[in-house]
Amino acid sequence: MDFKLLLTTFGLVFLAELGDKTQLATFCFSADCDNRLSVFLGSAGALVLSSLIAVLLGAGLSRFISPTAIKVGAGIFFVLVGGWTLYAALRS
Repeated sequence: MDFKLLLTTFGLVFLAELGDKTQLATFCFSADCDNRLSVFLGSAGALVLSSLIAVLLGAGLSRFISPTAIKVGAGIFFVLVGGWTLYAALRS
């Protein structure tokens, strides 16, 4: 096991998840429900499943597309979504 890669991935995903809408939704569910263990297990399971899908898709795509092209595509996607979000916020 590559512990450097494991810690890097953990750190980046942990930082990326802080304050995002998934964490805020989990926060709201936890505040609204008495069974916090169910909220924790549901949100943790969803993160694990979405991470599994991302790993499988990334591994599959990297067979046909270079990792650099995947990174550039992801960057363009984030810029477009950010621009669209900014436009929608300024418009309303």
